[in-house]
Amino acid sequence: MNFKENESAQKLRCREQVCAGNVAISAMGDEIVKRVFSPNEGPTRQRQRLVSRFSSKVSINPAFTRRTVSYQGNKAVPGFRWMKYKEGFSQELVSRLLDDSRPTAVLDPFAGLGTTPIVAAGRGKQAMGIELMPVGVLLGSGIVCAANGASCQAVERAGQALLDHVTSSRRAADQFAFPHVRITERAFPESTEQAIAKARQFVADVKPPAIRSLLNLACLSVLEDVSYTRKDGQYLRWDFRSGRPLRAKIDKGRIVPFHEAFQARLAEMVEDIDALKSLYGNGRPDLVAGSCLERLREIPDRTFDMVITSPPYANRYDYTRTYALELAWLGFDNHALARLRQALLSSTVENKTKRDWLARVYGREQDLLAHAQRVYAKQQALHEVLGILRSHASELSNKQIIRMLEGYFLEMSLIIAELGRIVRPSGSVIMVNDNVRYHGEEIPVDFILSDFAEQAGFICTDIWLLPTGKGNSSQQMAKFGRHELRKCVYRWVRKNE
Repeated sequence: MNFKENESAQKLRCREQVCAGNVAISAMGDEIVKRVFSPNEGPTRQRQRLVSRFSSKVSINPAFTRRTVSYQGNKAVPGFRWMKYKEGFSQELVSRLLDDSRPTAVLDPFAGLGTTPIVAAGRGKQAMGIELMPVGVLLGSGIVCAANGASCQAVERAGQALLDHVTSSRRAADQFAFPHVRITERAFPESTEQAIAKARQFVADVKPPAIRSLLNLACLSVLEDVSYTRKDGQYLRWDFRSGRPLRAKIDKGRIVPFHEAFQARLAEMVEDIDALKSLYGNGRPDLVAGSCLERLREIPDRTFDMVITSPPYANRYDYTRTYALELAWLGFDNHALARLRQALLSSTVENKTKRDWLARVYGREQDLLAHAQRVYAKQQALHEVLGILRSHASELSNKQIIRMLEGYFLEMSLIIAELGRIVRPSGSVIMVNDNVRYHGEEIPVDFILSDFAEQAGFICTDIWLLPTGKGNSSQQMAKFGRHELRKCVYRWVRKNE
């Protein structure tokens, strides 16, 4: 794939139509209308200035689709198919970007399940991924383990032994019962609770760390399947049979027994191991567990020549709730979940400001933090929207949306400033993100972050729109009308020095 193909013509057409307020593109025979900027109320001058400034960078790139920029492209891919982990993009996207740029050292500061570092390391490149969510770290580490050492026979034997233990008549000791938190109570049928306890007991006694890690992953990956829950955006939806008091109920149909779900996952893992060795066995990435708000500052200047990433969107999704079952399996109690939620990039209304914490993290070396704070404070289009939201705070579904957005953009300003330090001259950052809308006001995340990037030493060369955008929520649609939000992939290139 060549991203530069027909790029000039696309940009010219988009620039003309962006400045008019709409982008109308005919792609693959279908007329697709992209609403680039349509504020409904309040002053809009600062956002219009951003439109004028970045409209020449906008183009439709048909190579980027919802399938490639989301987990959907990984549904049938060896290793990545082991768990429905939605917070990430496809290995196909990473492969194409690597083919186009041919970097030597690649970073993903929001690594998710590790798609970027795993694919890059498999091609023999220096690769690092930073991820705070332990579920993603476990899955990525499992894929790396399978690609770089674990044998099909050893995994199959250990998995079969676990199945024999689970289906035996013996009871597990009480200490191995599933460690529920408030949000997971009554998630499983009683027979599944007993099977899970036996599986936890068995995994605890497995000696080879690689095999133990893979069995742990296999068990964790089927928890949703064997439960009364279903992931739905930022929520867990509950089956009517759970016994929980529910306002809205679903019917999952047959709840799969634990041993049956585990057996199916084990078969997938055994089937995939040889393919993983071929695809990703050429090197181990450095998978770093933790927050990039802390870990980026530990990376020396000019270490990487490419960043491929997708930060959490500013859309209120709370991953600690979505993955509550998996986090509870890993030992997170209610207090640990709250700490993890606060440590995540501020994208949920429960996030409190991190200003004091960031000051402690940076200690005496606060020049970069001060730069990020200045850039955030001077971003007039952002503060135009925040001012409108403050004037309508009583009408918001949750007034803490304002605090969330303040935290999100301050933290992203700091992260982008760190990338400006870490990326080599002529190196590039590729970022997948969505725009958001609150109280009818669209927040042009793509243009705001690109402004941050240009103040960190990058040149914004491209803002690629997906052929199809994202609709606003039903609640906002009812009050403010239908409005399609931009889904974008940005390319920023580090200036030569």
